[in-house]
Amino acid sequence: MTDTPIAMTIAGSDSGGGAGIQADLKTFSALGVYGCSTIAALTAQNTRAVTGIFPVPPDFVRAQMDAVFTDIAVGAVKIGMLGDAALIRAVRDGLMAHQPAWIVLDPVMVAKSGDALLAREAVSALVEDLLPLAHVITPNLPEAAALLDRPDAIADPDAMVEAAKALLDLGPRAVVLKGGHLAGQDSSDLLLTAEGSTWLPGRRINTANTHGTGCTLSSAIAAGLAKGETLDDAVKSAKA
Repeated sequence: MTDTPIAMTIAGSDSGGGAGIQADLKTFSALGVYGCSTIAALTAQNTRAVTGIFPVPPDFVRAQMDAVFTDIAVGAVKIGMLGDAALIRAVRDGLMAHQPAWIVLDPVMVAKSGDALLAREAVSALVEDLLPLAHVITPNLPEAAALLDRPDAIADPDAMVEAAKALLDLGPRAVVLKGGHLAGQDSSDLLLTAEGSTWLPGRRINTANTHGTGCTLSSAIAAGLAKGETLDDAVKSAKA
């Protein structure tokens, strides 16, 4: 398996198959990457609602990480739904112990259905414990506002640039700030690193089928990194 690019997803299981671990593994496979997983939560959900969440005990989350990292050469890690501060700390400790080459953090907080996936009090743990370890984070605009503890919405491209800079100051090496919540037809994303910024143009697609899109983007970035692409190229190819 050493010749095959490998990525791991650390996230919640989506019983409907449209998001979470299931979406991540499908994306890895579609892009020619072998997928491993650490399941941090079980969810009962479909495209319309989340009807139940069962967090996996933190010590078992760590056990899954250890089992994979001690046997399989993981090239990149994608992190999605974690749920609470204890799970965040368990993942932090596992990442610090195994030091993967690339960490992509999608700070999942709310499902497309509007159901909460991250405890409100866990946001500070996400900021303090995982953002400094991440090579790239992929928040949408409401998630970015929550990470920055800002009550006002990020409503235009200038505000996106300012918010991305503030997020970069929290420790990640790069920020992909998704513009899907902007008003109008423009839904361009912004890639910001210490070297500069790049706009990734996008026009809004009028569809209700948006469940799992954030999971798919972040796992596509992780897949590109696992295949040896540069960060810029991995982000651009994931967005394409």
